[in-house]
Amino acid sequence: MNILQEQVSGESKKTLEKQQYRVVGTHSAVKTCGWTKKMIKGEGGCYKLKFYGIMSHQCMQMTTSISCANRCSFCWRDYKAPVAKDWKWEVNDPELILKESLKAHHKLLVGYKGNSKTNQALFNSSKTAKHVALSLTGEPIIYPKINELLGLFNKENISTFLVTNAQYPEQIRDLNPVTQLYISLDAPNKELLKKVDIPLFTDYWERLNKSLEYLAEKKYRTCIRLTIVKGENDVEPDNYAELIKKGDPDFLEVKGYMFVGASRERLDKKNMPWHEEVVDFSKRLLEFLPEYDVVAEHIPSRVIMLAKKKFKKEDGWYTWIDFKKWHEIVNSAQNSAFSPLDYVRKTPQTGLSGRKIAKEVALKKKIAKENTASKNSEVFVNEDTDELDFWKEDIKKEPDEDSSEGC
Repeated sequence: MNILQEQVSGESKKTLEKQQYRVVGTHSAVKTCGWTKKMIKGEGGCYKLKFYGIMSHQCMQMTTSISCANRCSFCWRDYKAPVAKDWKWEVNDPELILKESLKAHHKLLVGYKGNSKTNQALFNSSKTAKHVALSLTGEPIIYPKINELLGLFNKENISTFLVTNAQYPEQIRDLNPVTQLYISLDAPNKELLKKVDIPLFTDYWERLNKSLEYLAEKKYRTCIRLTIVKGENDVEPDNYAELIKKGDPDFLEVKGYMFVGASRERLDKKNMPWHEEVVDFSKRLLEFLPEYDVVAEHIPSRVIMLAKKKFKKEDGWYTWIDFKKWHEIVNSAQNSAFSPLDYVRKTPQTGLSGRKIAKEVALKKKIAKENTASKNSEVFVNEDTDELDFWKEDIKKEPDEDSSEGC
């Protein structure tokens, strides 16, 4: 009799827990998102709040599989997770994953009850999870019972945002409706994708293209996310556009790589584009994508959101999600005949600010150098760091009087 091994156990589990992950069962994990913490303290929400209307303090970040088939150079996760092409572990029940994930998520937030910075109203409402981001680490779509778990989230009126690296096209094809399905598109050509994603599959390019074809068949909200690594994959917007057209997503997120976590072992700070550089690349993409336009930006995350023009009405953009309507649709016995436009709300804040963050940071550096008190500030870079705080790390180690390179 074959005894299936655990995906995470022993020292691996201890390592994860030291990094504030909470292992659920033998292959799932939960970790509190930095934006969840910020919103509970009244410090603002993530880009999914601005773009789509999720409440960051009520969002659980998790994965159903810590294993992944890629070793992306820009990935900030600092745990050396298992890598595998196929599922070879025991399979936990979806009921256990749902129950224990929610339990672990809430337990991680308990300490905020007595925090002087906590907004108590937001903390109290955070006890009810309304959204789940299946994107923490690994590849959640390869969990063999993912559709059963999605059904349980739907019954609990918890919206689902699932991210996949596009190496499992059949799983994308067979996936039941999610609130929004993401595909990561990390390079515009085959050679560069191999360099950036370091895939296990030898037919990784064919898998990506087939995944995009299946994405185009989905009747619910879809999104393609580009993570722009300066000097690496910020090229060939025309070829990116051809791949995007194949996937035919409702939305595009063009996001700058952030120099954080384990990615610092593989990349350099110069690979982190300024927000305005992400804006520029987004505009270059639009030259080849006439069906799309810019909707909004989230500067701390260095991300721009583009959407198909069908989401724009006479009085503005409608990219926010009517979650009540979504749950009514997805929990209906007849949920096959619907479109993304059936559950939209008006987007409150749209447009680009035109800010030049590089110049703002250069000015902050200059002022800080003239302020001796700033030398006592202990600041380091981690996943929660606001974009405009990266300059503080440099101020302690720059020998030059004037530096315009920034991050």
